[in-house]
Amino acid sequence: MTIHFIGAGPGAPDLLTLRGRDLIASCPVCLYAGSLVPEALLEHCPAGARIINTAPLSLDEIIAEMRAAHAAGLDVARLHSGDLSVWSAMGEQLRRLRELAIPYAITPGVPAFAAAAATLGQELTLPGVAQSVVLTRTPGRASTMPDGETLANFARSGATLAIHLSIHNLAWVVEALTPYYGADCPVAIVWRASWPDERVVRGQLSTVEARVDASMQRTALILVGPVLGSQDFQESCLYSLGYDRRFRPQSADSPFAAGEGDGV
Repeated sequence: MTIHFIGAGPGAPDLLTLRGRDLIASCPVCLYAGSLVPEALLEHCPAGARIINTAPLSLDEIIAEMRAAHAAGLDVARLHSGDLSVWSAMGEQLRRLRELAIPYAITPGVPAFAAAAATLGQELTLPGVAQSVVLTRTPGRASTMPDGETLANFARSGATLAIHLSIHNLAWVVEALTPYYGADCPVAIVWRASWPDERVVRGQLSTVEARVDASMQRTALILVGPVLGSQDFQESCLYSLGYDRRFRPQSADSPFAAGEGDGV
């Protein structure tokens, strides 16, 4: 018996891994975060499965369902939106399961920032512009932020920022980032990425607030950084004709010519 934590993806039912789909189909119990996970994913559940929406449940009630399934020897599919590695509240569930000696496994999912970048048709790391993506959020009722994890600290790096769970703090985000990125820095807000009613707002730090509809709440991702507007970036060396690499050695003297070396 195993509790299978499964990343259900950002919203589109087909943005689910094959492993996740097959695990859902094999588990007679399914616990899903109904406020964010599309019900279409439940179509993969086997006939007669016990399906429980955990949105109105407390942590104790969720663990009680898992304990009951464990006692009955039934595998559980535990569905969370996006990927489980960030802001999934999985950690506290895993801690309880370890204390109870209940086995679990984790299957990753498509994260919201990746779905948003796909919607924008955008690479978030461009040579000479930005080579890092910071996944962060602003303080909220459910979680505070550690002292060092401020937008100002992240902005000093010039990296691409993917700011989650913060559309309600948009004015504060703009105020915090403008001194570092400049008022003309491009911004993209993707609301409900990959869902049928997905919406995109593009602008600059100086203009984006006025372009956001009041109905765009909760599941909006704010992307900020020069990469969003850069068209004159340098090309990667990876595909350059003169770049010596294992799969394309440039001369007989190349360390890769005889299949040796550890480059890419």
